Amino acid sequence: MTGYYDLILGLIPLALVGVTGVLSVAGLALTTAIPLGATASVLLIGHALFVNGPVDDTPPVQSSTPVNSAD
Repeated sequence: MTGYYDLILGLIPLALVGVTGVLSVAGLALTTAIPLGATASVLLIGHALFVNGPVDDTPPVQSSTPVNSAD
């Protein structure tokens, strides 16, 4: 099953190469197209980390007995 993070991992190199290629074919210099393609990849990484960040699905386990009991 393909999840969100699997898609992001596939889109990162696709955005880098795709945006760079499209901008290069459109007439921008390669030294301008590569940083713009890298910016698109960084935006995808930032979205995956900070906007839709990974969360832990399991709640922390609470112990019913105290660790330092005064017996």
